[in-house]
This record gives sequence, C-alpha cells and structure tokens, in this order.
Amino acid sequence: MSQDQKAPEEDQPTPLDAMSESSPNAASPEQGDDSSSMKPEQTPRRKRRYFLWVTTVLLLVCVAAGLYVWHDARSFLDTPPEIPGKSLIVDIEPGMTLAQVAATLEKKGVVTDALRFQLLTRYMEKSRNLQAGRFLVSTGWLPEKVLDMLVSGKAMLYRLTIREGLTWWEVAKIVEEGGFCRAVDFTSVIHDPAFLRHWGIPFDSAEGFLFPETYLLPRPRELNKDAARSVANRLVGMFWQRADKLWPNGKRPSVEELKRFVILASIVEKETSVPEERARVAGVYANRLEKSMLLQADPTVIYGLGQNFEGPLLRSHLENKNNRYNTYQNPGLPPGPICSFGSSALKAAINPEKHEYLYFVATGRDRGHTFSRTLSEHNRAVREYRAALRNTGK
Repeated sequence: MSQDQKAPEEDQPTPLDAMSESSPNAASPEQGDDSSSMKPEQTPRRKRRYFLWVTTVLLLVCVAAGLYVWHDARSFLDTPPEIPGKSLIVDIEPGMTLAQVAATLEKKGVVTDALRFQLLTRYMEKSRNLQAGRFLVSTGWLPEKVLDMLVSGKAMLYRLTIREGLTWWEVAKIVEEGGFCRAVDFTSVIHDPAFLRHWGIPFDSAEGFLFPETYLLPRPRELNKDAARSVANRLVGMFWQRADKLWPNGKRPSVEELKRFVILASIVEKETSVPEERARVAGVYANRLEKSMLLQADPTVIYGLGQNFEGPLLRSHLENKNNRYNTYQNPGLPPGPICSFGSSALKAAINPEKHEYLYFVATGRDRGHTFSRTLSEHNRAVREYRAALRNTGK
C-alpha cells in the first residue's frame, strides 16, 4: 500500500489513548468523584452520632455517681457506728468550729465520718446552732439524732439537792462533793461584795439566800470561780423567784423589812420541822420582839459558835456575850440569817400567827412542841419534856 493510502491511519488514536478516553474507570464530567460526593452528607451525621455517644456516656457516669452518692449518704444516715451502742460523754468547748466538733465526734466513735457529718450539718442549716456543753450521747445513735442533741443544748445534767436548814458552809461542802465547784471558790463568791450587791443581799454573805431545792446542773469542765459563781447565781436566783411570790402586796420589801423576814425565817426553819407549827413559832418570836424580850433561840447561839462546833450546847455558851448571835445576851434579832430556809418558813415569817404565846419547848415524844403563854406554864412543859426524854432513854 502506498504512503498516500496509509496516512489516514496515522490520525487514528493509539490503543493507549483510546483506552484513556473510553476506559470505564475514567471519570466523566457528569459522574464526578464518588468520595467527594459522599463527604458533605456523612460528616454531620458522624458528628451527631459521636455527640450522642459522648452524652450518653456522661449521663450514665452522672447517674452512676448520683446513685453512689445517694447510697453512700443513706448508708451514713441510716447506719449507727455500733450496734448495740454504748453511752459516752462528749465535751463541746465554747468557740469550737464545726470541723472541730465533727472531728471530736469521729474520734469518740459517735459518728463514722467527720466530713459527712459536716455536710449533714450544713445541709440542714444547723452549723450556727451547735451548743457548747457536756453531752451524754451514744455510739448507737444515728447522725441526725447526734446533731439534734448538740443543737438542742440538752447538756448532761446532774442532781444537786440542798436541804432546808443548811448553813452556807454546809452548802459549800455539798456543791464541792457534787463536782460543781470547789468549796473555797463558792465561799469566796458568796462573800464577794459585788456579788451581794448584784443580788440585793443586805448582809455580809449570801447566807439565807441559798435556796433549798433540787437542781439539775451541768458539771463544769474546769473548777474555778466562774463555776462557783454559776452555782451561786442559780441558788440565789431561785430564792428571789420563790420569794417574789410571797411578798406582801406582791412588792419587794424595803431593806429593813427584808432583813427581818429573812432572819426570822431562818430561825423558824431551825426551830421546827413541822410545817403546821412554823407560823406559830414565828408568832412567838414576833410577840417577844414586840415586848422587847430576849429571843433566847438556841439555834442562833449555835450558829455563832461557827463551823467547828459539834455540841452539846453548854451554859457557858449561853452566857458568852462576845457571840453576836447569842440571843440570850443580845436583844433583838441576830445580825443575819442562820441557814437556808424554804418557802413555808419565809411565808410564816411574813405572816406570823396571831396569838399570845411567848414560849415553846419540844414535847420529847414527837417532832412537835408545847406552846405556853406564861413562864410557869413553860417551866411545867420543860419538866414534861425532860421526863419524856428519861422515859425514852435519851
């Protein structure tokens, strides 16, 4: 074939070129790239799936944590430290922080965890209501009961009983034996002029104003003058509380009237333990004072002999003019009260019985007395009293 005949074949595409144009793998303008066509749709979908997955995981973690916290809190609130529990004394000092209180409770075994107790106290908004004092608690209590005890201020209380007829030094001994204060501090307080002035006591001691009663008091953590003052305040405060209900016309008496009532009430308290006789005994002394007779009351003489006197009362004691409380030698009432007295004795002193008796002596047969208008009657009653004593072998 001539060259002219072969020329047209040279213009035909080569097999490689043809394959590149007609190959099924060659991308056409209409079809475009598969990967580039999927990307705009799939990326937001994957992000949403990832976000939902992360959110679900976080939610599950939060739920699990919440369940754990709830279970842990219920376990703390519903489980006492010990079963059965034992009683303990816990001292909460003034000025202690909530953290210190909680640490003390945990150390004593009253709560199982100090931090959880702090959280409970704050959650219940009681952190400012915790009271200082000595508390009797139990390791068998739940935390909320422990918290209620500390907030209520129901500190551990002890019984203090002051009987009628005790002198101030006998009261001082009792409060010391009870662990409430030292006798020396109590003595100092009840003779302190500032203390006496504060309470309106017109004598050189609080004798007669230490009201006999059964008290419930906390024992102090430190035995000092503050502890003694606290006890003395309680006793004297009780006197005024009871006496204010008995004053004539409901008004406190003048200083001179107060002295008379208190001194006479203390003598009545010492002379008879029979309630029905107290107004009559007060009437005897009122009559003797009115007639300017010596009171001749043995209990006043004994008081003036002081703390070391153990008896018996002798004639030499009755003749001792140096004893200011000797009413056999000194006219009128003694210089001060001679004991603590109860309400009935004070009531008798304020309202003595109206009668003509000037003497009385014990019967010797019981706690009662024989009252006489004249000295001859009295002397006969004295002889009967001595005979009764011989018959009973006393």
